[in-house]
Parts: sequence; C-alpha cells; structure tokens
Amino acid sequence: MNNPRDRIVFAATAVLGAAGVALGAFGAHALADTLAERGYTAVWETAVLYHLAHAVAALTAAAGTGGLVSARAARAAAVLWLLGILLFSGSLYAIALGGPRWLGPVTPLGGVAFIAGWFTLAAGAVRRLPKDSP
Repeated sequence: MNNPRDRIVFAATAVLGAAGVALGAFGAHALADTLAERGYTAVWETAVLYHLAHAVAALTAAAGTGGLVSARAARAAAVLWLLGILLFSGSLYAIALGGPRWLGPVTPLGGVAFIAGWFTLAAGAVRRLPKDSP
C-alpha cells in the first residue's frame, strides 16, 4: 500500500466504517421512535447493513488482496463500494429522515455500484489466473 491513492481509499473506508456504526446506533436509539412512527425502521436497518458490509469489503480490498487481484482492481472495487455506500445507503438514510422524493431513484444507482464493485473484483481475479489453468 505504497500508493497514496490506496491510502486515501483506505482512510475513506475507515471513516465510512465508523460512520456506519454511528448511524446504526443513532437509528437504534435517538431515531428509533421517529423511524417507527414513519414506518422506516427497516429502511434504516437496510441502509446500515449494506453500509457496514461494503465498508468491510472495501477496507479489505484497500488493505490488499495478497496478490489475488491487482492493486488497481482492488482499488477500483473499493471505490465502487464507497460510491455505493454514498448513493445506496445515503439515499435510504435521507429518505427515512423525510428527504425529497427524487432520492428514490438514486438508491438503485448505489446498488449498481455495489454490484459493479463485486464484478470488478471477480474480473481482477480471473485476469490473474495462470494462462495454463483449467
């Protein structure tokens, strides 16, 4: 992880991981009644679940993959997952708090970023296969 871009992605991922824990706690405690009244408890919980799962995945990719994929593919996957957190989870958090309706179509864009990150990682692994493997 000698590349400054890798360190930036790693730091951003760590910050988003901490934010996921804080938002989960905030939703479970300070916002519990508000979310329940609006019927958005499950929406908040989904946002936190995807947020934390992809923060861990991005942190792992940013830390290095032991040569299973190139650093470039790992970094690209991590960036896509960070983008997915911002778009998917971010839009769900905002919607649950009464944000504007135009945020609804943003959520699937975040989902696409999550999926693209996983495919980027898979493609990076396949490109690293030896030429003579079955």
